[in-house]
Amino acid sequence: MSDIIEFLRTRRSVKPRDMSGPCPSAEEIDIILTIGARVPDHGKITPWRFIVFEGDARARAGDVIARVYASKNPSAPKEEVEIEKRQLMEAPLVIGVVSCIKQHPSVPSWEQVLSAGASAMNIVTAVTALGYGANWLTGWFAYDRDVLDGLGLKSDERFAGFIHIGTPTKPSKDRPRPALSDIVTRF
Repeated sequence: MSDIIEFLRTRRSVKPRDMSGPCPSAEEIDIILTIGARVPDHGKITPWRFIVFEGDARARAGDVIARVYASKNPSAPKEEVEIEKRQLMEAPLVIGVVSCIKQHPSVPSWEQVLSAGASAMNIVTAVTALGYGANWLTGWFAYDRDVLDGLGLKSDERFAGFIHIGTPTKPSKDRPRPALSDIVTRF
């Protein structure tokens, strides 16, 4: 079996709480984002973009998330709001993949959303290939319009996900995978 096939066959996510520094360098981030942009894109319309949250930007984003959470949950204990504030703080780097639907006569929005998803997976794969850990997550705040506005998304944009990136601090356990007999039919 080729090294690439074995790599893809055994790839697994790393929990953000099981990551620390170092994270990818600026040069490696450019490589990761270049690979993230190398996905099927019917019509060449680039229906995605990336937001890099590193350093203090993770805390500033957490402030937006916590502020929205507190406003929508006024009786929430302070500890709960603090948890929301740390949503992007466990991993040293987070890349937000933004789905940007563009009006096009022959490219349905569904294909554009799938392209953004493919971009997120390419980022996860590139990060892992560089020797780092990655985890593609969303959470309530990925779907909350007030958070999206606070993080600078346009009204027609939404998050495909947040890719948490860092150096694994311990081996990642594999999860049960579906048996092919349960998920494959032949027409």
